[in-house]
Amino acid sequence: MAPPFRLARTAVFAVVCLGLGVAAHLLAGATVAPPVALGGLGLAFAAAFPLSGRERPLAVILSLLAALQVVMHLLFSLSHATSPHQLAGHLHSGLMPSAGMLVAHGWAIVLTALWLARGEAALWGLLRRLAIRLLVIWLPLLTTPFSTPLWTAEPRVLRPAVLRHVVSRRGPPPVVAA
Repeated sequence: MAPPFRLARTAVFAVVCLGLGVAAHLLAGATVAPPVALGGLGLAFAAAFPLSGRERPLAVILSLLAALQVVMHLLFSLSHATSPHQLAGHLHSGLMPSAGMLVAHGWAIVLTALWLARGEAALWGLLRRLAIRLLVIWLPLLTTPFSTPLWTAEPRVLRPAVLRHVVSRRGPPPVVAA
């Protein structure tokens, strides 16, 4: 796969993953520092790039997205703690998510993974159709006058094996010249 295409797919996944993490964190009432968000983007990009070479099924997208959301949650939560005392208090409150937060993260991850998987399937389907169209357009241009055609305009007339050697004698009798 071409590197620009891989980079574009990876960037879309990383931005969606970061957007989901930041939005969930902001909705929970916390803040996200721009350097930490940039680090999360780099982390998501680095995790997604090796997998962007070919089409991935929903299970791979879902598991990668879930793992990255857990890591981003920890990254964003740890970025708030500045002192050891604050970190100790945060370990008991922010890093251990509540049931509501787990359900919200779960729904967001599943819906985002479905959205990304459908987009992935649509993109690959479009690329397959585009490749076929380009092949149909360019293939006749690639033939030279000395090359044999890849297909004929009209199909051969197929005869059953039984009638292959039958000689037909129908018609008027031949005219005999006297």
